Parts: sequence; structure tokens; C-alpha cells
Amino acid sequence: MPKESVLSKKSLGILMHPSCIPGGGVCGTFGRGAKDWIKKLHKHGIEYWQFLPLTPTDSMGSPYSSPSSFALNPWFLDIDELIENGFIFISNKEELGPTNQNKDYFDFSVADALTKKLGYLLLQGWSSQSEETKLNFYKWISRNSWVEDYALFVVIKEEFNMLPWWEWPKEFKIKNNKFLKSWIKKKSDEILIKKLIQWHLDEQWSAIKNFAKSRDIKLIGDLPFYVSRDSSDVWSNRSLFSIFKNGDLIFQSGVPPDYFSSTGQLWGTPTYFWSKHKRTNFDWWRKRFQRQFELVDILRFDHFRGLAGYWRVNGSSKTSIIGKWINSPGKTLLNKVKKDLGSNYLPIIAEDLGVITPDVVKLRKIFELPGMKILQFAFDGNEDNPYLPKNIKGENWVVYTGTHDNSTSVSWWEYLDYESKKRIKDEYKLSENPSWDLIEIGMNTNAYLFIAPIQDLLSLDDSSRLNKPGTTKNNWKWKLNRSLDEIEDNIKIFSELGSNFGRTRK
Repeated sequence: MPKESVLSKKSLGILMHPSCIPGGGVCGTFGRGAKDWIKKLHKHGIEYWQFLPLTPTDSMGSPYSSPSSFALNPWFLDIDELIENGFIFISNKEELGPTNQNKDYFDFSVADALTKKLGYLLLQGWSSQSEETKLNFYKWISRNSWVEDYALFVVIKEEFNMLPWWEWPKEFKIKNNKFLKSWIKKKSDEILIKKLIQWHLDEQWSAIKNFAKSRDIKLIGDLPFYVSRDSSDVWSNRSLFSIFKNGDLIFQSGVPPDYFSSTGQLWGTPTYFWSKHKRTNFDWWRKRFQRQFELVDILRFDHFRGLAGYWRVNGSSKTSIIGKWINSPGKTLLNKVKKDLGSNYLPIIAEDLGVITPDVVKLRKIFELPGMKILQFAFDGNEDNPYLPKNIKGENWVVYTGTHDNSTSVSWWEYLDYESKKRIKDEYKLSENPSWDLIEIGMNTNAYLFIAPIQDLLSLDDSSRLNKPGTTKNNWKWKLNRSLDEIEDNIKIFSELGSNFGRTRK
């Protein structure tokens, strides 16, 4: 009997983070804009919506370096729903201050300021809530044990000017629960605000997920392999990570030197003490997966190769040159997750980009997980390039023009050298619009799922790029400055092209 995979037929998806969706006070939210987006996808027979991690971001705006693996980003809180259901009381939304709805980027500090105002309004309105509402809130808190540590972590962080936890005073740094007990009482309002924000986010996203399900739209989320050193996860579960009590790294993550970097990449996140995870029956990991599958239908697992083996570097190292490959118990963990889900397959897409060793391929195939192929990586002139459309064997793949980390296809083409352009033009008979050419090439592969970033549907250049790896400025800020109705023609063309290749739902 053949193994089952999460993908089983040809289909289409679009990659767009909720923050990019039009509407909302500062950026896109878990509100009407997200539902309108789902409606557009459904109308045009597009079955998948992919986005980045929904977690809070770091100070640079990255959701891949979050202060929590479990929490949701407060920027996504939808104001309209809070007003309509009587959770906050204001006569006019303009009381909340300036918005930047019409710009093609948003300001993190404005988003943070709005979150702060909404938090105080939720606290003010809390005493007016019904007993049933309060009971639902406390039930949710009891089912989500991560909330207590996360709320406390964020409030302490704010108390000490957003310093990383290893720079806090000793009793806070070591999480002395006896000492913290009285401090928590003094900060009960601030802690309640953080919990209320997370509860409302969870309720709002749950409504979005149910709405998507009713429209037959599947949600593809994203889970980083590593977690941020400065996170409630590490602060609350130090024994699971390669970190000293004072916060110094024992070992850190990265990848060894390769074609792209002579010193490798050093990521600075603590590696896992897998022996401790095994002794605890992978409890933290299983809860992490359980949380994600409450939020999404399918997970793109970032740095999937880490589940087979990871590059371990000493905590004090400044480069990733000297390190060691260490085996990970990925097979054991994934078997437990599969059992927890009670499913015949794992709803996971393996991000298996870069230099992939046989153990990673084997792990992916054991669980019949779809892998990823990026067309922008395909055309280096090497006939054996695994991303070349003719080399994509089988169907259990997700093909992309590019991802959130790539140039848009317009700028990718612009930066290509003359010889590469000539070679590609000769073979693929390209037009003057490289975005749509790549889209068509991707749709024409055997892969079950083809996904394009929204920027490529709109033929945008790198001024609309979401992230440039290795840089810390002007990332994660882009948002659509046109309404969804204004871009509907592009979605329609994408769908009609997809139907030529049997990829759209009739």
C-alpha cells in the first residue's frame, strides 16, 4: 500500500503574509481584509494561502526570530472586531492615532504604539465583560500553558527597557519563581493585558481559519527549526537548549562554509539538547507542533535538514567554519507528531533547499513529505541542477518562483548576466515579463503544488521585496498599497493560466 502525502493533486497557491494585506490600522490584520483575501482565492479556484510565521517579531520585524514559538503577533489584532463585540469602547477609531493605510510599507513603532493603546482599552473594558466571556478566557488560559510564561517574559522585558533576558537582574534572569510571585502581583494588570491580547488574537484567527475551511482554502504556515535565544521558550525551558544559566551559548547553530559563503553562516540561536528532549518524551516539541496545527492546515518546516542532522558550533565562535555535524532524532519526533495527529500522513512541507545530504532525503521520503523547488535557483547553466524543471522528478513537490527571501522575479531577471538571459530565452522562449514566464514554467511542472508570491503576480521589483537575508534594515515592512479589488485581474489571470495546466478548482 503506497504511503500517503499531504498533497494528492495539482493545485495552486499564493504566498502573502497577513501584514501585507490591505486594510487595518497599520498593517494587515486578522479581520475583514484577510476574509476578503480568502474570498478572492475561493472565487478563482486557488486552493492554498501560504504565509510566514504568525508569531510576534523581533525588533527588526522578523517573524523567524520570535520571542515566542506559541504566541501570535499583536500587530494582527483587528480593531473593528473588538469594537463590534464590545471588547473596547471608543467613539471613533481616529482616537487611536495616526495610521498609514495608503503607504506601501508600515512602521513597526507605529504598530507597537497601536498595540499598546489597544491593550489598555482591553483592560479598561474587561470589567464590563460577561461572566461567560471571562470563563471562556480563563478556560483558554488553562489549555494554553505557554501563555503564563510568555506574558510574564514580555512584561519583564518591557520593565528592563527591552534588554535580552540574560541582561536582566539575577532573580529575573534565573526565573526565581518564589521571588517573582510578589512581583507578578504588582504587575497583574500588565500581565493580564498580554494574555487578553493573545486570547483575542487566537479567537480572531480561529474565525479566519474556520472561514477559510468553509471556502475550501487550505492555510500553509511556517515553522522555524530553531528558536530565538531571547525568547520565552529558552528563558522558561533552559535545560532543553545548549545554554548556560547566565545565558551564554554552549553551542550555537549555523551552516558550514559553502559556495555562497567562505565562513559559513552563524545564526546565534542555541542548539537543542536532544537527550533532554528524549527524556521528556519530546513534550515541548509536540506542544509546539500541536499549537501550529491548531492555527494552520499545513506547515512549511523551515531548515528541515535540522531534523536529520545539524551543524553545531561552539557558543563563543565568531564564524561557522569550525563545527560538527550532529545527528537529530527527527524520525522519532515526527513519528510521535504523526501519532498525536492521528493521521495517515504528516501535513508538512519540507524546506529542503541548499546542500542536502542523503539522510535528509531519506527522512523526507520516510514520511512522504513534499519538498521544495525554487525556479530562480534553476538556471545556472548546470544541466544537473535539481531545480531545473526537467529535473523535477515525480509529483510530491511544491514549486515556487521564489520565496520571501528571494528577489522578486522582475528584479531577479534584471540582475541576471547577459549569457544566462540568452540561454534561458533560447530554451524557454521568454516574453518581456519574467514574472509570468516563471509562473507559467512552474505551473507546467509535474509538481502537485505551485505557489507564487503576490509580488510576482503583480510584476513588482525589489522595492516590494519582503526580506533580504544578511541585512537588518527595511525588511518585513512591505504591504499592498492597492485594494484587493484593484489586483483581482492579476489573480484571475493566475487562475486562468493555472486552469490550462489542470491546477484550479472548478
